[in-house]
Amino acid sequence: MLRIAALTTQREIRFLNRLEETNDEAFVWFWADMSEPTDSETRLLDTFFHFHPLAVEDCLHLLQRPKLDHYEGFHFFVLHAIDPRQLGVEEVNLFLTGRYMVTYHSLPSKAVDEAWAKLAQHPASFAKGPVYAAYVVMDKLVDHYFPAVYELEDLIADIDAADRRGRSKQVMDDVFDIRSRLLKLRRTIVPMRELLYRVINSERIAGAREYHAFYTDVHDHLLKLSEMIESNRDLTADIRDSYLSYNSDRMNTIMKTLTVITTIFMPLTFIAGVYGMNFIYMPELQWRWGYFAVLAAMIAVGLGMFAWFKRKGWFD
Repeated sequence: MLRIAALTTQREIRFLNRLEETNDEAFVWFWADMSEPTDSETRLLDTFFHFHPLAVEDCLHLLQRPKLDHYEGFHFFVLHAIDPRQLGVEEVNLFLTGRYMVTYHSLPSKAVDEAWAKLAQHPASFAKGPVYAAYVVMDKLVDHYFPAVYELEDLIADIDAADRRGRSKQVMDDVFDIRSRLLKLRRTIVPMRELLYRVINSERIAGAREYHAFYTDVHDHLLKLSEMIESNRDLTADIRDSYLSYNSDRMNTIMKTLTVITTIFMPLTFIAGVYGMNFIYMPELQWRWGYFAVLAAMIAVGLGMFAWFKRKGWFD
């Protein structure tokens, strides 16, 4: 679907049906948005706009890393949108010139729709030009990162506050799942942060200095998101380490208990083994009270070793 919004010299917004109408000198600048474009609409990138073949190729080969390329006559941005629920990455390509802006995305983008609504309903904002419109698109894209990060923060808080005993395996599965999702976000947010840093420090984008504060604000949001992700990764690492420490300590306690039981029964097993031999000439076997004496000795040895281990603190 192709939609076109153009600003007239009277600072009015007109919605056009065909790109050829934008050649009218009555229009100051226009925004062409291609959402789920058909093959014929995709060919317009070459036949009408005459964009560089490499830039057009980047639009057709998903997913590219967020980046900014400068070509003769236009600037090409590869931006990433995020689905807050699935954390799927959707590519939004943006071409920027002094007279028009083109956005190209193979899937519907809620962020682009919100930017379109904001500009199309406010002629004063639309009149600020394509550089400001590009800022609005980037700002809306970044705004959609926050719900995904906040959701993961809530999940981490729930895990950290929950009783970890008796369900450590499930908790560890949740922790590793969250760390994987944080890594997905990091792969998008860090390159986007670097892209915005290039924009606010670039001298090649005409008019960018006028809106330097706006782009800096988006960059600040990305810095905040990066810090939140790193903080959450550290927190999940702490939860993971605490679980490993708890399980290790629990295992040590179990092993110590089993060791004490085994150690107590070793001399008892030895005594039982000695008197369990079937030799004919064993004097103690002929003694009337031999059985009771050996049994009493075994009880004494067992209780004595138990008392000794207790004194050493092995049962604390």
